[in-house]
Amino acid sequence: MKNIEHFVDGKLFKGESKRVGKVFNPATGEQSAEVKLATAKDVNEAVKNAKKAFENWANKPPLQRARVMFKFKELIEKNSDELTKIIVAEHGKVYEDARGSLTRGLEVVEFACGIPQMLKGEFTENVGSNVDSWSIRQPLGVCAGITPFNFPAMVPMWMFPMAIACGNTFVLKPSEKDPSCSMRLAELLKEAGLPDGVFNIVNGDKEAVDALINNKDIVAMSFVGSTPIAKYIYENCAKNEKRVQALGGAKNHCVVMPDCDLDQAVNGLMGGSIWVSWRKMHGPISCSCCRRYRR
Repeated sequence: MKNIEHFVDGKLFKGESKRVGKVFNPATGEQSAEVKLATAKDVNEAVKNAKKAFENWANKPPLQRARVMFKFKELIEKNSDELTKIIVAEHGKVYEDARGSLTRGLEVVEFACGIPQMLKGEFTENVGSNVDSWSIRQPLGVCAGITPFNFPAMVPMWMFPMAIACGNTFVLKPSEKDPSCSMRLAELLKEAGLPDGVFNIVNGDKEAVDALINNKDIVAMSFVGSTPIAKYIYENCAKNEKRVQALGGAKNHCVVMPDCDLDQAVNGLMGGSIWVSWRKMHGPISCSCCRRYRR
């Protein structure tokens, strides 16, 4: 059976944890892999390597960082079929939905390719008597991202391409339900020329999340997931003086106007609420957006 480890300092990393999680094929309900669940020590090792890599990466000119993003973009396009099939196999989206979500993530990589222009500061002369004002944009340090199972390519790529292009290093904790897409993206980043330690992955559950929150070397955290966990992460990151972005819930909203097509409106509302329905069910469901079994 496939064994999924972590990705630290540019290579696979076993860590010391003996705990594993099960990864299922949603189409059959059968287990397809085991994933290592990181301990706090494993997480801290990843952060230590990210911190070590930060100084050199932050000092690289934005143009050099952008060239890595350009190559990464090229590799995603070249391997898009493989990445799409990984999403299908572990998440259960139909092929076209999976490919669409990958494209949405790729758009952020494309945006990150323009980082030299976006990192320009501002200068204003004589805002007061003999007083000038200017702003500069500088990297923060080690950043972290915690992402959900429902978009294993798109949501991670909301986070790490911009953080890395801006000169930060990054530690990603993807969902332990479908970690393989993130692992493959890490390999493509290395192939694109990203220095070891700039992008790292730790697979895990709450223990890994708490280790990221409590690690003093992580200066910023981004999260997408349920509202209760978003509140937990926001409160505890704030206590540890981290910059934090916590996106919880993320439900679609719909305004039904008097002249609308009611059948179409009902279909749209049902499609938007299927995530909530899935969480309340106690058996398998099949839908165009998730096609995943609850266990």
